[in-house]
Amino acid sequence: MSLITTTQALAAFCQRQAETAFVTVDTEFLREKTYWPQLCLVQVAGPGEAVAIDPLAEGLDLAPLFELMANPGVLKVFHAARQDVEIFHHLTGRVPAPLFDTQVAAMVCGFGDSVSYETLVSKLAGVRLDKSSRFTDWSLRPLTERQLAYALSDVVHLRPIYEKLHRRLVKSGRTEWLDRELAVLTDPATYNVDPTTIWRRFKLRSAKPRFRAILRELAAWREREAQSRDLPRGRLVRDEALLEIAAHAPTTVEDLARVRGLGRSFAEGRLGGDLLAAVVRGLAVPDSDCPKEETALDAAPGSGPVIDLLRVLLKMKSEDHHVAAKLIASASDLEAIAADDQADVPALSGWRQEVFGNDALALKHGGLALAISGNRLKLVPLTPATDG
Repeated sequence: MSLITTTQALAAFCQRQAETAFVTVDTEFLREKTYWPQLCLVQVAGPGEAVAIDPLAEGLDLAPLFELMANPGVLKVFHAARQDVEIFHHLTGRVPAPLFDTQVAAMVCGFGDSVSYETLVSKLAGVRLDKSSRFTDWSLRPLTERQLAYALSDVVHLRPIYEKLHRRLVKSGRTEWLDRELAVLTDPATYNVDPTTIWRRFKLRSAKPRFRAILRELAAWREREAQSRDLPRGRLVRDEALLEIAAHAPTTVEDLARVRGLGRSFAEGRLGGDLLAAVVRGLAVPDSDCPKEETALDAAPGSGPVIDLLRVLLKMKSEDHHVAAKLIASASDLEAIAADDQADVPALSGWRQEVFGNDALALKHGGLALAISGNRLKLVPLTPATDG
């Protein structure tokens, strides 16, 4: 097994790969005890060579790897790239580019929603993966031969997966579809966390604007604190405690100490003081600036069957075009289209509109009907009735 532990060996490997058309990339990391992912291993394979790079090796400088990730002439191939890309972005401030994500490509090619790597290996590489090392502790050294074999298999099998998916995309003329889907993954803004919007991830039990304003301040404080100390959010204060604080808005140490899971020693410490200050900031937000509950589209009478019909059409289009339904339209997209012909949803623009959106509107307004022919659904154009 080829394990790189020196800067010289890494530089030589990366120089060789700089002459190739693509490399496949995967990472192993831990995040249980840190806010930022702790990079433990990087696997890279070119068309004829695969290595594991040990970022924990003493004296190893990852600069040659980062240069390869930024090389515009070499395509970087990942599977379910977001977490891997987040690591490189955190370490370098840059997103690996150009980039190809086999999970997204597989959805465009009709392999279903969020297809697993194991499924693609089986269907496209004809191999059954050994996943016995899936939950290993990658921070421990030395790494065993079995761990390295497991880690390298991910990038080795990714090579034929990429090549076959790429050929399918070219043959079907869908390379542009993929490019549009990858735009989010390649946008650095995707990986820049805005602490002031973190509160939206909570499952809220109150719609009151003041509650939301306080929670926004509490969550933003915790996010910044977690980042600066490189600790998991929940290690500082659990979500449940933040929700409780936002609901009761304590302004004294005594009141804060009554929050379940905190206690007096916490309330009297620096973190307790910071939480109380966040509550005060939330209480001081003008009523007009408090976050309001997002107004859901009111379902028109009888829209339920319309949404059901759109859902059937979506499944039909997904199968006809061999592309994952999830990639074409979401459940909320269908609800929005049922309520508004001009809804600002992805399903009514670009390739999605060509594949689904136009027919969805025609079906909604009686220009098309769904019929059964044999054991398959088909669309039947309808002629609008005219006054005689």
